[in-house]
Amino acid sequence: MSLDSLFPVLDIALDDCLQAWLQEDVGRGDWSTVGLGALAQRPGQAIWVTRAPGVVAGLPLARRLFQQLDAEVSVEALVNEGDPCAQDTTIAKISGSLAVLLTGERVALNLVMRLSGIASATRQYVDGLADTTAQFVDTRKTTPGLRQLEKYASRVGGAINHRMGLDDAVMIKDNHIAAAGGIRAAVAQIRPAIPYPMTIEVETSNLEQVDEAIACPVDIIMLDNMPPELMAIAVERIREQKPTVKIEASGNVTLETLGAIAATGVDFISSSAPVTRAPWLDISMQMISSKAV
Repeated sequence: MSLDSLFPVLDIALDDCLQAWLQEDVGRGDWSTVGLGALAQRPGQAIWVTRAPGVVAGLPLARRLFQQLDAEVSVEALVNEGDPCAQDTTIAKISGSLAVLLTGERVALNLVMRLSGIASATRQYVDGLADTTAQFVDTRKTTPGLRQLEKYASRVGGAINHRMGLDDAVMIKDNHIAAAGGIRAAVAQIRPAIPYPMTIEVETSNLEQVDEAIACPVDIIMLDNMPPELMAIAVERIREQKPTVKIEASGNVTLETLGAIAATGVDFISSSAPVTRAPWLDISMQMISSKAV
């Protein structure tokens, strides 16, 4: 799996981001490396090694970042995106001038550690649903400016991407319902205003709202913050009256509650936890060679 196979982000917009992130770190100059003088121009080679087990994501991004510093640098991925790796696994080999390796190290590692952390946490949730019919879905709770990359990491971890943005689909949440004066009123107002075939999802938090949503022309009903016992009743009602409508469960989803939620018969379970709570995967760079010019 590659970065550009999922999202068309390997373009000038991403290059601008990478340049800005490098500039944030380099500032007025990498004095630690510049101070080495001619020594920094020697060719060198480094490896990246995992310091904890996890799922790797973002190596194509690291390649792109190092190439912002020198188009001739070589970044060889030794594992595939999405591969689960044990501790002390060598995941990449980087060859280029010492100046490039040293200057690009921190930003590249930060990005890959962040994305790998998301992919690793996501895989735990996906694996927790392996013996069920429910599918794991991410959310829009992402870091501003990093949404495409964090959503990419979520996909690498095995999740299905929910909306990339507000323009993908309609989701009528509690505040929309409050603003419109109810679910029926919100759907009636929004349905004629959206292009075909955009879908409408409506958030519900009790059985009264579920019944109201069933009576409306919606495509997905979200059961938000419901206990599994109530969720099971809601699923039964929806299946009986609107069998083609998809059902999503969300709100306070944890690894411990996944099984009980999936057992209610929902189609999708969404959570922001793999993005908002994931620890970074610890990865280090080690120099393995430096040759005199």
